[in-house]
Amino acid sequence: MSTHILDDVSVSHRGVSRRRFLHSISATAVVAGGLGFRDLMALEAENLRKQGKAMILLWMQGGPSQFETFDPKPGIANGGPTEAIQTSANGIRIADNFPNVAKVMNDVALVRSMTNKEGSHPRATYQMHTGYVPSGSVKHPSLGSCIAEQIGDPKSELPSFVSVGNTQGAGFLGMDYEPFMVNNPGQMPSNVSLPVPENRFGRRMGLLGKLEHEFAGSGAEELVATHQSLYKKTSRLVLSPDVEAFDTSAEPQKLRDQYGDSSFGKGCLLARRLVERGVTFTEVRSGNWDSHQNNFEQCANNAKTVDPAMATLITDLKDRGMLDNTLVVWMGEFGRTPKINARTGRDHYPRVFTLAMAGGGIKGGQVYGASTADGSAVEDSPVTVQDLFQTVCKSLNVNASHENLSPLGRPMKIVDGGEPIPGFLS
Repeated sequence: MSTHILDDVSVSHRGVSRRRFLHSISATAVVAGGLGFRDLMALEAENLRKQGKAMILLWMQGGPSQFETFDPKPGIANGGPTEAIQTSANGIRIADNFPNVAKVMNDVALVRSMTNKEGSHPRATYQMHTGYVPSGSVKHPSLGSCIAEQIGDPKSELPSFVSVGNTQGAGFLGMDYEPFMVNNPGQMPSNVSLPVPENRFGRRMGLLGKLEHEFAGSGAEELVATHQSLYKKTSRLVLSPDVEAFDTSAEPQKLRDQYGDSSFGKGCLLARRLVERGVTFTEVRSGNWDSHQNNFEQCANNAKTVDPAMATLITDLKDRGMLDNTLVVWMGEFGRTPKINARTGRDHYPRVFTLAMAGGGIKGGQVYGASTADGSAVEDSPVTVQDLFQTVCKSLNVNASHENLSPLGRPMKIVDGGEPIPGFLS
């Protein structure tokens, strides 16, 4: 390696800064084979982080009915009272519960041929978050954790993965990639304020380090390392000025009104603020979509909060020039039955369901796949969970074949199988 490269690399008592090294190396060094495998992998990860890619998952907990959202079937026996309305995208009609999303459909792509086998909430939720069915021998990391591990900035003072509501965690990836939970979006999290003045806090952290060093010497190295990792991340967050990203009251009242005063609306606004500050993956949850009874009323009520928030999020990201690098995915664990039950509800139905995607290079104004006329099966172009995850990874420039080592020593890909949805990405 030529010496002029090293001249620009910061050196301290801890050695050469890896980040400065990666920024300073020349393409000649790569071509000439002057870098080892680990350095090449680190360079690849650093380049991905510099692209500023991010994902916002809008999770409809309970399994939203495709008939009352993005694949309505008016006029058929089991279609119910839901009407289909025209959208800004020529030829695409969606349920009348989503008039605001209809206006931004040119930026939204729909999949009406999602199909799966898992029909129980815990198993389907696990699979739709991890890409794997539950296993007694291993706890798989969620897609959010995998994405945070691949393209999140480890130097960021904000967490790379934030969840508004409970979600699947990091599994065997460990504490560094667990989601930071927000229970009350719109308010500062209760656990990010300093309990004592900053100088006193620093002394407490120093004392904790000394105590844990002694504990580690008694054979608890792994436990101490995990605990210290958590405390270091937390202390970095509470001391950072970037923590004010969680305070949505700084936004104009008009914009807050457009997102809506609901927890979901505030969560979507928070997600946009976090993406602006470099957070890689944010999940926002809307609950109560498990409509075994009063399906039509329940879906309409849920849509009153989800529809304006989702549409405003897409518009807000686009207006700020952030939509191209931010993938927005709307989905739940499965769909609902075509048949309306005796309680005017729809039951679990993984055989065919719907999801929506926007941003992140997704070509909006299109529908991929179709369900049959009665909504009972996939008519053409089935899309699996693995296909969905492949599409997400391609959008974010994440290597879907990247292997993480499980505690059992088994290498496990981020996505095992599947292909990106054809024609979805630019």
